[in-house]
Amino acid sequence: MKDRILQLMQEEALTNAEFAKKIGISASALSHITTGRNEISLRVALLIHKAYPSINLDWLLYGEGEMRKADTPETTVSSFSGSNENPEIADGTTVRFDFRKENASSLPNNTSKDVVREEVKYIEKPQPKIVEIRIFFDNGTFQVFRPEKS
Repeated sequence: MKDRILQLMQEEALTNAEFAKKIGISASALSHITTGRNEISLRVALLIHKAYPSINLDWLLYGEGEMRKADTPETTVSSFSGSNENPEIADGTTVRFDFRKENASSLPNNTSKDVVREEVKYIEKPQPKIVEIRIFFDNGTFQVFRPEKS
């Protein structure tokens, strides 16, 4: 994948620093990718695709197909910031990104709506009583104490 990034940079005639700035990552992060130290993340691939919407994602991710999409004119985003959802292209037209919402999942049909009630019962037990105490001495003898019965 790093070879495809280098090819894109060469075609766009950009330096590492210029390309990194254009896609929104640090120059050192791009350097780590292009030297093979780090693998490219999906986040970086998506940043490249946002900055260059005409780039074929199959080509970028897998090396399959042509570099540019056949049905998309070669346009680049002239000003792109993370907060601008629809950046403008150099010719003044606006790029519209496709943002989709997830559908809320419904509850399975087998869910029970019965209310479960939990009760905690405390059972009182009588206090234990001392029956006898034995004390052992180092000379081998012992003594037994028994409480008086009341």
